[in-house]
Amino acid sequence: MWLPLLTAVSACLAILGKYRGPGPLVYLFKPLTTVLILLLALLASPPVTPAYQWLIVLGLLFSLAGDVFLMLPRDRFVAGLVSFLIAHLFYIAAFAQQADGTPALPGLLVFAVYSVLLLGMLLPRTGRLRLPVIAYAVVLSAMGWQAAAQWALHGDLRALLALAGATLFILSDSILALDRFVRPFAAAQALLLSSYYLAQWLIALSVQAG
Repeated sequence: MWLPLLTAVSACLAILGKYRGPGPLVYLFKPLTTVLILLLALLASPPVTPAYQWLIVLGLLFSLAGDVFLMLPRDRFVAGLVSFLIAHLFYIAAFAQQADGTPALPGLLVFAVYSVLLLGMLLPRTGRLRLPVIAYAVVLSAMGWQAAAQWALHGDLRALLALAGATLFILSDSILALDRFVRPFAAAQALLLSSYYLAQWLIALSVQAG
């Protein structure tokens, strides 16, 4: 019980820090929250499979790198984008391993349509980041699709947690993109960080078998 509680407290302090501006709260608790979620995945026993567990752990490690890049005083958006893109590739590999080739065409359609609509709003404003943003959106959609495929095959709570986490991750990244490229809004940090940490937490929980 202590690990979820510490994670929740750390996440709240990270969000508070974002509204107070760069400082100790952000620099300590933003990465610490992801580290605590990483521990949750590492300590899962028994895992659904060892390979699934380590793919999720690697995804969380690259997410941690992305957290660090995005909180630095200088703009490291591209480095953060690449880190999270690699994290999503590990998540795709984990979900695909459990999906075992299930097509899940409705899931593919839903996530693809959502990405096209989101890109329609973003691309006129992304400038030189147009191609990286498109690549990121494709990978993000593939992650959601494979999470849906995993759930379509197994239909259990563990797979549902992964799908909910993947969906929330897409929501979080959408908020980040809209805030950066379309129009900044006051609630953006609270919404994107709360959905981001919940997404990672649910994905980490999906490591636990049964």
